[in-house]
Amino acid sequence: METITSTAVTQRVTSQDRVRQVTVLVGAVVAIVGATVGSGAFGGQPIAEAAGGALSATATPVAPDSPAFSIWSVIYTGLAVFAVVQALPRQGADARLRAISWWVLASMLLNALWIAAVQVGSVAGSVVVIVVLLGVLATMYVKLVRLPHTRTLPSVVTDLTVGLYTGWVSVATLANTAAFLADAEVGELGLGATGWSVVLVSAAALLAVTYGAYGRRRPTLVIPVGLAMAWGLTWIGLGRTNGPLYDDTVATAAFVAAGVALLAPVVASLAARRR
Repeated sequence: METITSTAVTQRVTSQDRVRQVTVLVGAVVAIVGATVGSGAFGGQPIAEAAGGALSATATPVAPDSPAFSIWSVIYTGLAVFAVVQALPRQGADARLRAISWWVLASMLLNALWIAAVQVGSVAGSVVVIVVLLGVLATMYVKLVRLPHTRTLPSVVTDLTVGLYTGWVSVATLANTAAFLADAEVGELGLGATGWSVVLVSAAALLAVTYGAYGRRRPTLVIPVGLAMAWGLTWIGLGRTNGPLYDDTVATAAFVAAGVALLAPVVASLAARRR
């Protein structure tokens, strides 16, 4: 892993750095607590029951089965650890954290906004928010690939957290879009539910390959992306092997896509290392 450069070591911590550290820490607490409460963790309405069940595990053929959403506990933990690490006094002048911390805070606030949109029953609004969220995460992904690693702790925490977050939201965006189309009763658009579901999970596999190719020199970032995408796609497949939306074709496509998502970043990283 790359070590911090001498230039970054000698950079002075400014008042703007301290404001950023405190704001991101406080904002993270507010966003995480708000998202946790809004998702029904403390007795409120669960996301699966909000918006008329449009985002439930059986709403569309590309809806992940319920256990898939346990990944949020891992992502929230990573975001909380990131917020604490970036606020440590010695991390104030870290070049990578300077470039990425505001974006991380924006992603957390957008996630809370997404939950609010679903809770008020706006499936269309939730699609708009999650697309913007994915854009923010993709921007962070590009920045983290381009920026050299600094100290080990902030670099690894940032890469792992953003990687898992990006991978999961990539799959969730496809599922959310399908839920919106179903809720809007646009019909099956010529291909039918099975055909469009195969197209969507295939698009997820292609996206995983793209992530892998671009981030091949950052295995601590790109491998978590693949793991999270494989997790979501696997649960789409498992959800189609039983229940009211049984679909063997979609299940097979989802399992194949999960395998691609899992292997693509590993293969790309190994190939880059050999070069």
